[in-house]
Amino acid sequence: MSAFDLIVIGAGSGGVAAARRAGAYGARVAICEDVRVGGTCVLRGCVPKKLLVHAAHAAEEIADAAGYGWTVERAAFDWKTLIRNKNAELDRLNGIYERMLGEASVPVLRGRARLAGPHEVEVHGERYGAGRILLAVGAAPIMPPVPGVERAIDSDRALDLEALPGRVVIAGGGYIAVEFAGIFAKLGARVTIVIRGDRLLRRFDREIALRLEEEMRASGVTVLRGRKVARIDESAGGAALAVRLDDGAALDADCMFFALGRAPRTRGIGLEDAGVTLRANGAVAVDGSLRSTVPSVWAIGDCTDRHNLTPVAIAEGRALAETWFNDNPQTVDYENIATAVFSQPPIGSVGLTEEAARARYGGVAVYRSSFRPMKNTLSGNPGRCLYKLAVDPATDRVVGCHMIGPDSPEIVQGVAIALKCGATKAQFDATMAIHPTAAEELVTLYAPAPPPRPA
Repeated sequence: MSAFDLIVIGAGSGGVAAARRAGAYGARVAICEDVRVGGTCVLRGCVPKKLLVHAAHAAEEIADAAGYGWTVERAAFDWKTLIRNKNAELDRLNGIYERMLGEASVPVLRGRARLAGPHEVEVHGERYGAGRILLAVGAAPIMPPVPGVERAIDSDRALDLEALPGRVVIAGGGYIAVEFAGIFAKLGARVTIVIRGDRLLRRFDREIALRLEEEMRASGVTVLRGRKVARIDESAGGAALAVRLDDGAALDADCMFFALGRAPRTRGIGLEDAGVTLRANGAVAVDGSLRSTVPSVWAIGDCTDRHNLTPVAIAEGRALAETWFNDNPQTVDYENIATAVFSQPPIGSVGLTEEAARARYGGVAVYRSSFRPMKNTLSGNPGRCLYKLAVDPATDRVVGCHMIGPDSPEIVQGVAIALKCGATKAQFDATMAIHPTAAEELVTLYAPAPPPRPA
């Protein structure tokens, strides 16, 4: 039986980061993967989805060009070309990940791995010993137990449709739902979103989420609140679907897409038999050092269901490798994690939402600006930006920044550095603006908005 210092189960971004860093420090490392190296982000999530977002945004750029004197004749979109080119890029990235592991002397154990004991991993009947085992198995889309669900797709399959559907029904109001709604709508599909709650993006700033819904409705997306999909039937002739809602309504669709979140991929790989405690949703229970209830087993990333973002998984994997094999103990700081929604228009966010800031600090000061970006003036595009800063009056610290509009994810990355450094509103104010830009609004916000009226 081969023996390693570390075996990583799952070759996604977090697992590869941990394995490469550990291998670079001379540890004997192996990584297990039952599909291609790269994981959800590279192969089934962030990267391919962002490529489709770029394709969808091109439609808006073409429409806006007329206001700037351009005549774009016979513009046409071909879904098959997009998917073919997207797949070629994923093949390239997969090759890069394979090469990086090889350069770090990390072999890939091909096949579905299972925990065979506190220090043993089994792959295709072969057992491998390890001083430490790291779980980085990620998460998978959730599909609901509704009749006809086999006729629906999830976010994995949405990336490889053979043709662009004409009518799409999306169940779910999270970031995956709104991102794919924007993709399909901008590329010409009629899109309906069905949500159980009263608004989209419930974990994001309420005002920003409501602005996104306004923008989506203006672009032709229908949002049905307080509804659920009850069943999915084939319509007459079998060429399309009849999506039946819990209120009795029926929607015609060529594609039914469930975007109801993701669940850790931890079942059926021996974790519970080995003594690893799982939470009710299958997430690995870990302590502050990312250690499971089995002392030799750790877990990072989406399979812990805490901060399900690729950069977090990478940071966790690297921190463990530094701690274990470079005599450099590290922990991950989860405060002020920036995030983005690549909707149409996109959202950038870091720190506390207005609602969370008021709950924590009470008399929080909120600065906001709603404006039409310069690019939209000549084009006639009606889209507007909304920028918000939440400030703790007692310390003058900026505790939240939220924005919707072109390039918001790019802008908020820089703002995240300021919040991580504890920047105050006075320091924002003292920063010279770059004019003319949309981002200058963040350093020219003069007066806080009036406090909300008592309910």
